[in-house]
Amino acid sequence: MVEKGFDITLADSQATPAQRIEPEDFDFGRYHDYESGLLQGNMKFFEADSGIQVYRRMRGEGVYYDKCREHSDSLALQLGVLEKSMGYKADIANFLEPWYGIGYIASAFGGEYIWEEGQAPAVEPMFETAEDILNADYMPIHQSPVGRVILERIEYFLEKTGGQIPISYSDVQAPVNMFSYLMSMSDFCMDLIDEPETVEKAAGLLGDLLIEFLQKQRELLGDVLVKPGHGFASSRCFAGVGESTDNVVMFSQEQYSSVFKSIHERLGGEFGGVVFHSCGDWSNKLEMVTGFKNILTVDGAFSPQTDPICNPPAKFRELLSGTGIILNARCVGYSDTVLPYFKELIGKDMKVIAVTYCQDPADQEKLYEQLHSLYENSK
Repeated sequence: MVEKGFDITLADSQATPAQRIEPEDFDFGRYHDYESGLLQGNMKFFEADSGIQVYRRMRGEGVYYDKCREHSDSLALQLGVLEKSMGYKADIANFLEPWYGIGYIASAFGGEYIWEEGQAPAVEPMFETAEDILNADYMPIHQSPVGRVILERIEYFLEKTGGQIPISYSDVQAPVNMFSYLMSMSDFCMDLIDEPETVEKAAGLLGDLLIEFLQKQRELLGDVLVKPGHGFASSRCFAGVGESTDNVVMFSQEQYSSVFKSIHERLGGEFGGVVFHSCGDWSNKLEMVTGFKNILTVDGAFSPQTDPICNPPAKFRELLSGTGIILNARCVGYSDTVLPYFKELIGKDMKVIAVTYCQDPADQEKLYEQLHSLYENSK
């Protein structure tokens, strides 16, 4: 296959087309048995110092934009891709996510979702400075309008699935991302330069609100909870919490670490570790991140069909080899297209979850066998 670049005409380059399935038509027992059959391999991988697992990620079309609005639409679309996922060779099962946008922190400060036709919900900045955030009235996220919907969605999913399907936390946004839902990025950048101590205090507040919200979700989910959640390969046998930290690319290692390191480590301490994600090429922050306490996994895109500015595989292999830190490596494309990137990442001292998106089950099985062979031949 000829390698292609990022397709800007797609609403979601990582989505998989599937028919929606209503809860009454889904075979929950079959999926529970399917997931259970993979858990021993998940545990063996998680406890090892190196290894390979293949995860065929299934994202329901529309779930992560306008189709998140109704509980019933989100569940039916996600059940559709869960059913389809069982036809693809993989080591890790897919899961449900109670996704309802990423602006729940704004709701805690009185912000409201803006719903544009066909789009995910958005929010408008409400503050000019981090000091304004510290001085503002707020409520716990789980008591806010958006937070309540997310918890109600968890309860709806649990009721309709009978607790037989794995469910993750809703999309976890790190404090550095949360600031961009509360104030403009230009104001935030100036504050980080001029008032880093104030930003650090505000980040601590946002972190406190996030931790409490995740605790509420964990209580509701119980033993159906899979970790670390959202866009990361997740299992009942894995640990930690995954967070989106995309704005990290805007700052130096020293600048970012001095303000945000403590909240990452505190989050990891509470939830058994942290999984670090950023879109784009964030390889120049990898050395900093691997120095944080409680880092279990790092996530990145490694093919141009996944992200137009993807990561260099060599840098990740250099810094992660022998550390035991898992690399959640995402590569959209046909098997022949993405195999060269995985060849640069998989080795006897690496611990890699190869996240694939092959549309054809036969192509997925071919890639699955190639990826496992790469690791076995490296030992």
